[in-house]
Amino acid sequence: MSANSFIQLFVPKDRKFYPMLEQASANLVAVSKVLYELMNTSSPEKRIPLFRQIEKLEHTGDEITHQIFNETSKTFITPFDREDLQRLASGLDDVLDYIHGSAKRIELYKVETMHPSMVKLAELIMSCSNELYNAISGLRSMKNQMKVREALVRVNSIENHADDIFDNAVARLFEDEKDAIQIIKIKEVLSALETATDKCEDVANVIETIIVKQA
Repeated sequence: MSANSFIQLFVPKDRKFYPMLEQASANLVAVSKVLYELMNTSSPEKRIPLFRQIEKLEHTGDEITHQIFNETSKTFITPFDREDLQRLASGLDDVLDYIHGSAKRIELYKVETMHPSMVKLAELIMSCSNELYNAISGLRSMKNQMKVREALVRVNSIENHADDIFDNAVARLFEDEKDAIQIIKIKEVLSALETATDKCEDVANVIETIIVKQA
């Protein structure tokens, strides 16, 4: 048994941080589903409530993040390193911000037709969000390390796939689209979506760090 594992035997079971992290990751899954629905909705009128729903979920995520930071500032013993706990909460919030930013760009730029790669990237964000939820849910018990690591590997793989989709989409966009304004609009949305997958990988890296330290 490692020194960290031995110490954990005497650390009180956490009843605050794991539930809040799971709530934050569940909220991320929810907003990613709305984003994917938005990308597959052709009617501008039907998109409006989806924009508002994403905004609401983004505010919910901000509240959870704020709550986690408040708790870390006044809690003497945390389930793992205080800095990693804050990095994990911030990372989840970053993903949420870029999802919201993607939707905001679609709304503000009045994007009428969704580029196929935008739809695909939204699907990958949804997959990443589900994997992060699975990984964070598995942090409560270090007995699930293998399942957690498998979820993290899938996040890294999805992010690599997203990079390829983004690069190919931008290349095709400059070849096929003649309207410079449309190029700027679509590229801005694609960039925000691709960055969201980068932020998912950042969260996965924080979780990996936590696992290594807890081993």
